[in-house]
Amino acid sequence: MNWDGKTVGPWTDGLEGSDILINLNGKSVDCRYTKKNKELIYSTRLDSTAALGKAIQQCKIPPKLWINSASATIYRHSLDKEMDEYTGEIGSGFSVEVCQKWEAAFNLCETNQTRKVLIRTGIVLGKNGGPMKPLKMLARLGLGGKQGLGSQYFSWLHEDDFVGVVDFIAANQQLSGVYNVTAPVPIANMQFMSALRSALKVQIAIPLPKWLLELGALIIGTETELVLKSRRVIPVKLTESGYKFKFDEISRALSELCSK
Repeated sequence: MNWDGKTVGPWTDGLEGSDILINLNGKSVDCRYTKKNKELIYSTRLDSTAALGKAIQQCKIPPKLWINSASATIYRHSLDKEMDEYTGEIGSGFSVEVCQKWEAAFNLCETNQTRKVLIRTGIVLGKNGGPMKPLKMLARLGLGGKQGLGSQYFSWLHEDDFVGVVDFIAANQQLSGVYNVTAPVPIANMQFMSALRSALKVQIAIPLPKWLLELGALIIGTETELVLKSRRVIPVKLTESGYKFKFDEISRALSELCSK
């Protein structure tokens, strides 16, 4: 059944008696931040979250668990310290404001019989989509050197661990609230690109300065924030709760992701 992502309708019957509702809806931020795109980035997140909250409230037997997507980019640009769920410092700007309003929409939904978890997810690395495709292309073209200064941190997560975290949250009923969903060790951009070149067995590594990244972002229709913001986020609450990462080290993760 199709859904417009903002209104409650007959589709809500599918929530009756369900074990888990996972909401990952939201327009991709891999675009230019035009007025239209900004409006869609907001509305696709806020409207769907509010509608799902209303749908749960209408259920006679509501879902046992509601996991709602959020983003690790809610934290400030950080070179100096790691950002966890307890002491992490919220940033500023458009992307952060989206994250704050998104989480606020989720928190406003009262679901007394449904456990709620917000997952502040980092950049998920997968074989068949996401950032790996363009990054591998750049590396194979010899353009896999550092991007910008290269000192900015990259909070990543292997796709298998994303699934693993969702399963872990579902299985452990005491978990609720906000969780950072990233690998335990963020890595500097220059180290990430070095590990990627190693996994692809590429020797040439031409760096991409900020001005060239800005030109490239304009041409392909995206924003340099996705590459240049330093996300130094760590999953303290997940590790405290006992989650064991399948891929906690970048070279092993990239070796698997770059294999055929």
